[in-house]
Amino acid sequence: MSYAKKLLLRVDFNIPMKNGKIADNFRILSHIPTIKYFLEKNYKIILLSHQEQNGKVLSFGHIRKFLEKKIEMKNVVLLDNLRLNPGEKKNDLAFARKLASLGDIFINDAFSVSHRRHASIVSLPKLLPSSLGPLFKKEIKELSRAFVPRHPFLLVVAGNKFETKEPILNKFLNKADYIFIGGALANTFLKARGNDVGKSKTENVKIPKNILWNKKIILPVDFNIKNGVIYDSGPATAEILRDLARKSGFILWNGTLGICEKGFDFGTKSFIEALGKSKAYKIAGGGDTISAIHKFGLQKNFNFISTGGGAMLEFLATGTLPGIDAIKKKR
Repeated sequence: MSYAKKLLLRVDFNIPMKNGKIADNFRILSHIPTIKYFLEKNYKIILLSHQEQNGKVLSFGHIRKFLEKKIEMKNVVLLDNLRLNPGEKKNDLAFARKLASLGDIFINDAFSVSHRRHASIVSLPKLLPSSLGPLFKKEIKELSRAFVPRHPFLLVVAGNKFETKEPILNKFLNKADYIFIGGALANTFLKARGNDVGKSKTENVKIPKNILWNKKIILPVDFNIKNGVIYDSGPATAEILRDLARKSGFILWNGTLGICEKGFDFGTKSFIEALGKSKAYKIAGGGDTISAIHKFGLQKNFNFISTGGGAMLEFLATGTLPGIDAIKKKR
């Protein structure tokens, strides 16, 4: 009888929790086909992941129970939260060696966390035969469509933190035909252009003129305002996005258009519904975006939904990630 090799499989089970229960299981479900694939190849699988919410490192009891309902756990071990050991975030080589001692080979299937230079992402590949997993490879294939897109190409960037969005805006200023800016990010753009946004959340950042006044940039034209604060975009903006979605050939979206967690989801829902009527190739990503799509049960309106948020933005801006480079260097 042949020896079953032990596979260290890096996954991303960093999922949102609410009242001690799983609020969105998308990332777990995304890894199930990979786990089943390697089980069929007769590997003993050791799952590596982390989970942290509001600065609190969580235990994996809830995730283990969920997995037990989805797969046969006989040859699967789920290690507890990697971030229980400070060596993970510090990218400590000694911690990586401890992990490496548990297996024979390493597979990184966690695209969504591979923008982080943590031990299980960039040091572990140095210590074992390593490669990228099926889900990771699919993420690369699908997101790479943005580098040679169908036209017209609509890029929708929303949420907040201009600093994290600036690289992708710079990357696609020439490639995209239309760039819609939404959410709190739009407030910052509107204020920088001299518009009154009342008490709405904005960032004290200087937006380069080539981005701020670029003719491709489209901003919301009406809003849902409460007590001087913009919470969502309005029906006229929804109509603009509906028209853009209808005539686009490729659509890339990251970030909700309103504060969905507080119930202000008209703009986001309207856009998702408009995408269902568009013939474009449609890709979306980002934690809040994914949660909104699942809340409305409209996953079918997309050709691909990325598991990544920050990783998606960084890959699109640079064409690579630290987790990818670590595997390439090994080879």
